Amino acid sequence: MDNAKIEEGVRLILEGVGEDPNREGLLDTPARVARMYNEVFAGLEENPAKHFQVTFDEHHDGIVLVRDIPFYSMCEHHLVPFFGTAHVAYLPSEEGRLCGISKLARLVDVFAKRPQVQERLTAQVADTLMEQLNPRGVAVVMEAEHMCMSMRGVKKPGSKTTTSVVRGLFESDPVVKAEVMSLIFRPV
Repeated sequence: MDNAKIEEGVRLILEGVGEDPNREGLLDTPARVARMYNEVFAGLEENPAKHFQVTFDEHHDGIVLVRDIPFYSMCEHHLVPFFGTAHVAYLPSEEGRLCGISKLARLVDVFAKRPQVQERLTAQVADTLMEQLNPRGVAVVMEAEHMCMSMRGVKKPGSKTTTSVVRGLFESDPVVKAEVMSLIFRPV
């Protein structure tokens, strides 16, 4: 990341809204924002495939689901956050190879830490799982609140957007799809 450009841009924004970037409270703001952008956009420099270099031969034949994975992302249209939970499931390949369950959460983070739209984020997680694990099916459901809708524009705080992507058997077999969706949306 080019921190100098980020800092210059933040100074211009502060001036543009009528603030004095040399005011005591704002003096270090450009550098703080640059450090924050390095953190929240870290996924731009990360290859998601690295999380799937190790898999386990467990001959598992059932659904693997990690629910309620918290995520934070930045709307690419307004550069304000959207945040929520991801539910990621896969039906292992015929060989039954598994990845570590933490890898599902890491995969969500890699793509969430980029300028995003929720629809693409959901598809990127699903498609990467299909590519890396060759599973019989993948289901990803994301639920998020978008600050671009809560704090500006229509101003509807608390509203949630739900997106889902299903691949493989979760897409083609209604019984298997119903099973995974019932696991994802079961009451806690």
